[in-house]
Amino acid sequence: MADFEWYRSFVSIYKHNSVSEAAKSRMMTQPAMSQHLASLEAEVGEPLFLRMSRKLVPTERGKQLYSHVAPLIESLEETTMSLKAASLPNLRMIKIGAAHEYYQERIVPLLPLFQTCTVSYFGTADQLLDLLKEEKADLVITSKKYMAPGIEYEKLCDEQFVVVAPESVRAPETDSLKDREQWLCGQTWISYGLDLPIIRRFWREHFKKRPLIKPVHILPNLHMILKAIRSGAGISLLPTYMLGETAGGPANVVYGDMSVRNELYFAYKLKHKHLPEVKAAMKLIRKHT
Repeated sequence: MADFEWYRSFVSIYKHNSVSEAAKSRMMTQPAMSQHLASLEAEVGEPLFLRMSRKLVPTERGKQLYSHVAPLIESLEETTMSLKAASLPNLRMIKIGAAHEYYQERIVPLLPLFQTCTVSYFGTADQLLDLLKEEKADLVITSKKYMAPGIEYEKLCDEQFVVVAPESVRAPETDSLKDREQWLCGQTWISYGLDLPIIRRFWREHFKKRPLIKPVHILPNLHMILKAIRSGAGISLLPTYMLGETAGGPANVVYGDMSVRNELYFAYKLKHKHLPEVKAAMKLIRKHT
């Protein structure tokens, strides 16, 4: 007879495409996780994953089993955690971490809708993960997924970044990627960091190469970058949700059909997944994103 824990391990491996990462998420040893999978495959009578070089790919039987088992596992875990949470004192506040710019644009307008007090933290993806590990934050919004024991992620949304220029700047109308790249390379660039985050991804996605540009200004704050663009200091890539601002004057989206997406995730401690305050905050933020 199959053990319930085998199914929990199977679902975790399916989500992470890796025995080692699944083991970390469940705070188990890798050999124990491998044994769970081997036992379940023996019970089913056929492989549930194909072993590739760096990840596990589910077989058709694995996909079928996951579609049946995952909702049941999730429902049972949610019921168990809800009963456990009901016996705990309610959180008097929820501690939320995010990038400063995202928090200002997306979270601040929602504060009147929160049903509890909030404490806010800002930082890079690395800093936010540290806050979560140290339990200084209950919920963080991050663009990077770092596998760590007891940490779980859920996708929130995709940010869309576009090239933004001063209102007076007009790019030549052309469908030629070569001409577009030549024009973009000739502009004054403003970057969030010296390693050209998001700019490098934009170049790889659309021009299939690394950018041959050197930014003139480094401003590690998207709101400052937008203000600098509006003052005529140069061009950069910005998320579209910031372009609704009117203060400081208009800005001009250049080659709007060329954009790049950046995934955002909720991250939380697995043991806090079903706390009412965490679930309510995630639901509210997702609803208004």
